[in-house]
Amino acid sequence: METLRLYDFLHSGNGYKIRLLLTQLGTPFERVELDITQGATRTPEFLSKNPNGKIPLLEIEPGKYLAESNAILVYLSEGTEYLPYDRFFRAQVLQWLFFEQYSHEPYIAVPRFWISTLKKGEEYKSAIAQKHKQGYLALQLMEDHLQNRLFFVNDRYSIADIALFAYTHVAPEGDYDLTGFPAINSWIVRVKEQKRYIDITEP
Repeated sequence: METLRLYDFLHSGNGYKIRLLLTQLGTPFERVELDITQGATRTPEFLSKNPNGKIPLLEIEPGKYLAESNAILVYLSEGTEYLPYDRFFRAQVLQWLFFEQYSHEPYIAVPRFWISTLKKGEEYKSAIAQKHKQGYLALQLMEDHLQNRLFFVNDRYSIADIALFAYTHVAPEGDYDLTGFPAINSWIVRVKEQKRYIDITEP
């Protein structure tokens, strides 16, 4: 069996989702670091692998690539405990994956990128304030959902949790205040207690 190759950027929450799941599955993989702040994903070589020019990108076998973090999560979790077999619960997992990419990640991840990665928080101050408005709405929706639940779907840890955890737990790096979200904070602790958990800074 070919070793999976993950094209990644260590600071990326989207890349972290894949590193975390692969580690929890005990699946060996090779990681290729690409500095997206220096245009590493815009080279002809990388664009031939992913024309969208983004990481993470998973090379499943030579010349066979899969892009988009949540699509990769679904692919890797197929047939495992991290993706429910039940049709309704599977659909709920997908529901949260779509929510994460459309209503969560654009508002939670981008301020973190501007502030913590690019170090341009002051330059983007007005745009960050706009992002925060939608970001806090997403966090409140998550908070309400977790009030009486351990995890997002069927009270079992799944790729829905991995997808939402990636950027939520580092939201303070984008100047978000999580102190008013006790259910989210308790959930963050539970995710960190899962087997073979790794920190976002661990390659």
